Amino acid sequence: MEAAHIAALQRMPIFGGLRADVLEMLLAGSMTVSKPKGGYFFRENDAAESLFVIETGRVAILKPWYAEEHLLSELGPGDCFGEMALMDFFPRSASVKAVEPTDALEIPIAAIHSLYEKNLEQFAMIQMNLGREVSRRLRQADDRLFRLRMGSPDANEPIGPLT
Repeated sequence: MEAAHIAALQRMPIFGGLRADVLEMLLAGSMTVSKPKGGYFFRENDAAESLFVIETGRVAILKPWYAEEHLLSELGPGDCFGEMALMDFFPRSASVKAVEPTDALEIPIAAIHSLYEKNLEQFAMIQMNLGREVSRRLRQADDRLFRLRMGSPDANEPIGPLT
């Protein structure tokens, strides 16, 4: 794998602190998935077997309610989605749809488990990174719920880019 690609991945929060050789091993079993505008990476309740890292494009995180999809958030390059699959082993909790042509790196759960078997320290690092990401998103959801309970006029707005 190209050194520049590895360096770009290391700047992404999900891969922070991971060594280049570990990233190469993780990515060896991964693949790039391309979706056109309007294409779904997955839908709510699908089996969860991987996480995705956006390389180019943007996606919408959608939650269906009474046959309509409602926007929860939008994500762009460097963001990940599907990370809960690596932590809780439950089906997908939302749908993810490309809002423009999007390329994302799909990392199967098996690649993460292989890292566990080969390098526990680096496995712990990626788990901590995932935990931080989930925690950050939970804080944003808490803030949104609080604004809703307080009657804030912007409480129903989708959460913008997760920073």
